Amino acid sequence: MAPSSIPDSPLSNDFICPTIKDVQAKLRSDGDSKITYLCGNSLGLPSKRSTTLVQEELNVWGTHAVVGHFSHPHGRPWTKYTDKLNPLMAELVGAKEKEVACMGTLTNNLHLMMDSFYKPTADRYKILCEAKAFPSDQYAFASQVKAHGLDLETAIREVSPRAGEYTLREDDILEIIENEGSSIALVLFSGVQYYTGQWFPMESITRKAKEQGCICGWDLAHAVGNVPLSLHDWGVDFAVWCTYKYLNSSPGGIAGLYMHEKWNATQRPKFAGWWGHELATRFAMPPKFSPIAGAQGFQQSNPCILALASLLGSLQTFKEAGMMGPVRERSLLLTGTLEELLLKSKYFVPVSELRQLYPQPGSGKPGFTIITPSDASQRGAQLSLLFLPTGSGVMQKIFAALSDYGVIGDEREPDVIRLAPAALYNSIDDCEQAVRYLEKAFDSLE
Repeated sequence: MAPSSIPDSPLSNDFICPTIKDVQAKLRSDGDSKITYLCGNSLGLPSKRSTTLVQEELNVWGTHAVVGHFSHPHGRPWTKYTDKLNPLMAELVGAKEKEVACMGTLTNNLHLMMDSFYKPTADRYKILCEAKAFPSDQYAFASQVKAHGLDLETAIREVSPRAGEYTLREDDILEIIENEGSSIALVLFSGVQYYTGQWFPMESITRKAKEQGCICGWDLAHAVGNVPLSLHDWGVDFAVWCTYKYLNSSPGGIAGLYMHEKWNATQRPKFAGWWGHELATRFAMPPKFSPIAGAQGFQQSNPCILALASLLGSLQTFKEAGMMGPVRERSLLLTGTLEELLLKSKYFVPVSELRQLYPQPGSGKPGFTIITPSDASQRGAQLSLLFLPTGSGVMQKIFAALSDYGVIGDEREPDVIRLAPAALYNSIDDCEQAVRYLEKAFDSLE
């Protein structure tokens, strides 16, 4: 495969990538070389800035102890630490600063928002979502429906792809909202679908939901830091997200929450905690809860400062890179290049030929297709490769071989490997290396 002629300069050199010897890749002898890491959609790489900030907070903890809450040698008192984060987070998701909060975990935040916004009645009680949403979301939907004493089969309205297709059509989603909107209490999709990598048409879905009187929320776990968002202008009611994927905040890092300012007067925190109490009187320990206006009033406990420091470092790197404009521009280049290289592979099979070449389960030669939309406006950084024949174990063999070559993607049983070139730190060379070793992995099966 000839080297690409496209200039190859990541948006940031601030990130730390493991080496071949770190991951003990068996089929590579260049142990000090960096691995080909295309798994930022599962866990982002650490930034040098983040490691510096975390170490600084450890030092402040050791030298100032509890005093660090109010007096901080670097001007980041722990009681006000999120003041550094919220403006950056708001810019990333297209919101006002008071509409976002860095807090909790994704599913915990989802429950808080659903408890506030999912108010089923006898006539309007359905939750509209994509079929096979991320399991944690599915569990949350089911538990919320059960808490209201409703039947799962009738209350959860899932939208599935058409026969022979892998992603949802915009028209199909909008038609369901149009036809069933009077019975839908909540429209709640992923911004980017974790399995297929489809970026849902968020603006049009939100608009149609609002036209029909539905509440519209979004799980942005795979969208934040990946695709441009305008939550406030789109009129999104609420959104939740994690930060350890494209936002590189550390494994299990602190999550985020958004609530449109139009709800500030009516949606007050039901499950109050002292960190949601206004700062001016928080440490006076008053008996009556006085919440911060907006999303930040939903905070409950004081957040882990080490987690905040790690996230701050990454968000500052985003800011230095120019935020989502340059990130999206480079993402389109990287993902488009990866797709172009994959389409040239002798093992690639177009979706249109699957029925002909694989008429029976388990039959046919090893190969792969791409189930992520080919239209760049309908995807983020991720390409999901479906390995063929399905159910034959080809994916597992290819995944193991790629790992031995030092190519780290993300496997999703039974037949998908997700490859996601992250705009901040991946390169064209990473894309070329991934496809080169994918070919070698397939060759080893013959």
